[in-house]
Amino acid sequence: MTTTDAVHVDDTNREQLHAWDGDEGAYWAAHPAHFDRSVAAYHAVLMEAAAIGRSDRVLDVGCGTGEVALDAARLAPAGHALGVDLSSAMLEVARRRAADAHLSNVTFEQADAQVHGFANEAFDIALSRTGAMFFGDRLAAFRNIARGLRPGGRLILVTWQPLPENEWVREFSAAMAAGRDLPAPPPDGPGPFSLADPAQLRALLTEAGYTAVTVDGTAAPMWFGEDADDAFDLVFGLLGWMLEGLDDAGRARAEAALRASIAAHETADGVCYRSAAWTTQAVRV
Repeated sequence: MTTTDAVHVDDTNREQLHAWDGDEGAYWAAHPAHFDRSVAAYHAVLMEAAAIGRSDRVLDVGCGTGEVALDAARLAPAGHALGVDLSSAMLEVARRRAADAHLSNVTFEQADAQVHGFANEAFDIALSRTGAMFFGDRLAAFRNIARGLRPGGRLILVTWQPLPENEWVREFSAAMAAGRDLPAPPPDGPGPFSLADPAQLRALLTEAGYTAVTVDGTAAPMWFGEDADDAFDLVFGLLGWMLEGLDDAGRARAEAALRASIAAHETADGVCYRSAAWTTQAVRV
């Protein structure tokens, strides 16, 4: 039995499982420090909003290689943190990081948070750093997470603002398209901008069983590498799948366009692009 056969996922999340428990997740697992640094500004905002106490029980949804769950465990030495993700490769990195840090109050589990059988009212806080946008059925997912939170428990999310506010996605996509019109994700399907509309996000969480929903915006640079070569290697490795169907000339155009964009964004602090995210807070009814 393969890992993807062993984990129970909702049918709407099966494609996400194959991506994150396949090549995409493996790539993220191979570059944890780069990806953590890329969202460092939003990580700080998330942890400040979470205000984790010593005894809090924390759920990290879409935990990836574990940075949020590990920091939660440090802040809650008398509590516990559970990180869940679809990627077995990233979870292996998270467990290794926990062992290296001698943190015994954090655990990691491969699970689909949309359908996973969390114990009722088991958590005080649920967090997700750029992971909640990828559920196939977002209403079902947030309802299931709410079931795992105690009444009055808090949900804190970091999700991307709309595409025009995120230069990094626009520039990378345009470069890799090499002049093609690539199809956009369906507006009601999983994707990085599925929670980009704050009014829809508030309505979704209210319907899912939360109250006191607030959505605040943050703009911050996204870091992709120490220099242009470092950033190109990271981004090209991540988005190489977008070159499928291109001939050699098209691939060369895409590579040249990506190199040019990255070179134009090289600064004394590394390669940085403009980005913007929402920090959403809500309380389980």
